[in-house]
Amino acid sequence: MNLCDIPAYQLTDLIHRREVSATEVLSAVLERIATVDGRSGELDAGALQAEDTEKVHAFISLTAERARAQAREVDRQLAQGEDPGPLAGVPFAVKDIFTVKGTPSTAASRILANFVAPYTATPVERMEAAGGIVLGKVNLDEFTYGSSNESSAFQPSPRNPWKPERVPGGSSGGSAAAVAAGEGPLSIGTDTSGSIRQPAAFCGVVGVKPTYGRVSRYGLIACGSSLDCPGPLARNVTDAALMLKVIAGADPCDSTAVTLPVPDYMADLEAGLRGMRIGLSPDYFRIYYPDPQSGELQSEAIDAEIQAAVMHAAEKLSAMGAEIIEDVPMPNNRYGIPAYFVISRVEAASNLHRYDGVKYGYRTPDPVSELSELYRKTRAQGFGLQPKLRILMGMYVSAAQYSEQYYNRALRVRTLIRGDFVQAFDPQGAYRLDALLTPTTPSGAFRMGELYGDSVKMQYADQLTVGANHAGIPGMTLPAGLDQDGLPVGIQLFGPGFFEGKLLRIGRAFELATESEPWRNRIPEVLKNVL
Repeated sequence: MNLCDIPAYQLTDLIHRREVSATEVLSAVLERIATVDGRSGELDAGALQAEDTEKVHAFISLTAERARAQAREVDRQLAQGEDPGPLAGVPFAVKDIFTVKGTPSTAASRILANFVAPYTATPVERMEAAGGIVLGKVNLDEFTYGSSNESSAFQPSPRNPWKPERVPGGSSGGSAAAVAAGEGPLSIGTDTSGSIRQPAAFCGVVGVKPTYGRVSRYGLIACGSSLDCPGPLARNVTDAALMLKVIAGADPCDSTAVTLPVPDYMADLEAGLRGMRIGLSPDYFRIYYPDPQSGELQSEAIDAEIQAAVMHAAEKLSAMGAEIIEDVPMPNNRYGIPAYFVISRVEAASNLHRYDGVKYGYRTPDPVSELSELYRKTRAQGFGLQPKLRILMGMYVSAAQYSEQYYNRALRVRTLIRGDFVQAFDPQGAYRLDALLTPTTPSGAFRMGELYGDSVKMQYADQLTVGANHAGIPGMTLPAGLDQDGLPVGIQLFGPGFFEGKLLRIGRAFELATESEPWRNRIPEVLKNVL
């Protein structure tokens, strides 16, 4: 097997035993990137070329020399009998919404294109301290605003390794595409309304959104501060558990990072499902959206193949010893996107005000006569369409005359959504769930350009994931098959706050129950001429 395709937990074991060196692993991964990734995302990239449509384009920037120095240090430590850490020699990609000292940290926006970070984000720093090797920064929707990765100012934008004419999802699409294509076994992303889980489902990998506060946000360029959660993307549950153990925990630099002890997620990974109660909710098998003409709430069923995958998973989990609880009511899920639409835009408008052309980042080259003109021109030229829309909408709905009608009401709806989960997971309640099993997305990955520019339809691609962000609870997606178009299908698990271990344990049981199914042997299209 190519070193690029060996799981992280096996790679680090091989490196610790010195059966392979960290330098050899890194060389293999850099060769894979050179083969499948194509040209990196860049500003003013020009017209798309024919060869661009066949590549992944996950990366904005590679830090190859930095990575080689890290790999040599891991090999040196092992040669001298030292332990580099649990991720020794494992290459990983970083979503370019995290700062990494001495590297460009762009948030995929022109306004930060020249920003070189003076410090490293805590989750990235912890992975490096554990022996991980930073490959570089991967692309995303500008400032994480989108669900397809097409809004990046750095083009070409990432493509889905399974079918390059499809989107990889967003905003952590670069992270998911890199992992799916073997351009590193791990990547760190962020999840604000499903931005880890939706692209992970589209690209056929595992994605974990931890409980809010489980992983420090220090060094994360903020999108929606009350919703953002850093988390792992990996090709299997064991790798995700290994990575989460490394990045989780209290941080004196982040007051929202909780001080609870971090469990050993690997310890009980294969403890089985006997005694677990896993719920199904009919409210997660339909998408609800406002009719553009009447404003009335309409609904339509999710793709039949995705619904079938969820039911198949329920059968497998039941056979493994779990008790399946049907008809769990989650009535407020349908309001998750409208509430998110308001809350996220208010927080985005607040966070984006710091980009003014004065302190750092892009500054307009045009002559200006006063400070306010500098602000206007810098932001007009530096921000793309999606940040501008969010600033305008956020300022509108938070204005004094509208805040009660929109913002305060959205906060109350968020409380109702959390209440649904509290009721479902209440150990003394009617359902007493250990986890809720749902689809991750209403459809498979859509075609490039199919929804881009339609903010409403794009937003509703996250309706099945956003509830975890409102409630602050953990969520995980894992691959569950392929649809008739050969695109990955994802299933999702929600759990009580700080019980990520339960979700990982259920996910691992599902992997074991389906390891012999034929779809497990299928590979992404971009790898068919590589492997």
